[in-house]
Amino acid sequence: MAFSTARQLTAEERVQKCVVDIMNNDRYIALAGILVMGTREVRDDVPTAATNGRDEYYGREFVESMTDAELRYLILHENYHKVFRHLHTWKHLHDKNHMIANMACDYVINFKISEENKSDGFAVMPVCKNTGKPIGLMETRFGEMDAEQVFNIIYEEMQQDEQDGQGGGQGQGSMDDHDWEGAAEMTEEEVQQLAEDIDVAIRQGALAAGKMGSGGNRTLEQLLQPEINWLDVLKEFVTTTCVGSDYSTYAKPNRRYMSSGMYMPSGVSEQVEELVIAIDTSGSIGQLELTRFLSEIEGVVQNVKPRAIRLLYWDTKVCGDELYGEGHTEVSMLTDSTKPVGGGGTDINCVNEYMKEQQINPQAIIVFTDGYLGGDWGTWDKPVLWCIIDNTSAAPTVGTTLNVKL
Repeated sequence: MAFSTARQLTAEERVQKCVVDIMNNDRYIALAGILVMGTREVRDDVPTAATNGRDEYYGREFVESMTDAELRYLILHENYHKVFRHLHTWKHLHDKNHMIANMACDYVINFKISEENKSDGFAVMPVCKNTGKPIGLMETRFGEMDAEQVFNIIYEEMQQDEQDGQGGGQGQGSMDDHDWEGAAEMTEEEVQQLAEDIDVAIRQGALAAGKMGSGGNRTLEQLLQPEINWLDVLKEFVTTTCVGSDYSTYAKPNRRYMSSGMYMPSGVSEQVEELVIAIDTSGSIGQLELTRFLSEIEGVVQNVKPRAIRLLYWDTKVCGDELYGEGHTEVSMLTDSTKPVGGGGTDINCVNEYMKEQQINPQAIIVFTDGYLGGDWGTWDKPVLWCIIDNTSAAPTVGTTLNVKL
């Protein structure tokens, strides 16, 4: 008599099997490095699935309720959150409206996964076994948009619904949770390392896919040139890091102390004070890059209206120092009157050294560069934002990084 030794796979084994399925699929060869990044757990206390942008968590019952194609879709969904860096890139959207930020990120991801798999059903959106309806957000009108564009549309629609007396409550279900809190608990160094690891994984994956003749993946190819509305993120950086202390208020508690059980007031300032904008004018910077730098500085002036802006042009030394505001040339005239100088090598350390020598004490520093520094990224005692032109491989070891396309 023959006996069957077949057994049902555990939830952990099914997740691992589907990960291997994805890695072996030509469409997702370039995603392999992301799939092995962070930890992956099946847990009893997770209702559906979740990620903090690095690690993945899957609910046991949720996994057991799915077909393999649905589980592959779910795993791709979590990994696309990681690869798009949603929980760090779009934190300012989460702070504005938690629910809409979640919806926007999911709409973007689900459209891409569904489009990629519509021809063969390798991955299909999970459905509720009771109702037969899809578990997840999908609207074709959001195709090819980023999360911020989707967020703005939904936000305006909800505001209009409230004005029309419809309650503004079109929140919908989702196939996963977004662990914004877990993402926020990462240190600045961890966030920077994660961004670098993701970029390296995508580029190595693209090379592997090319060598194997996989035919490519349009979504993953786009990730090699990430685009966000960076000026909005720049404004967020300036307004959140340049918090003054003209007066204090308990209406907005200071979050720095809340984790220690202390309820302290936050400082409030009517206006951003002095910003230092350090512009790379080394030999690798041409007129096209310089023009783009100056046009974006104009956006800073118009959006955050600092009391004063100090332009420092630098290569291996600070070659030009121009102060606008505070009794000098009007800030609004900056782009018309500035005179860029430089053209030598590249050493960002000269900026901090110069500021110390001249006793320049800004609220924050914004560095415009192509990222080809030929050395380290400097030591800073103020918040620093790197605006890097057309060089996504640049990975500053300090501060916040934004990639800008010409």
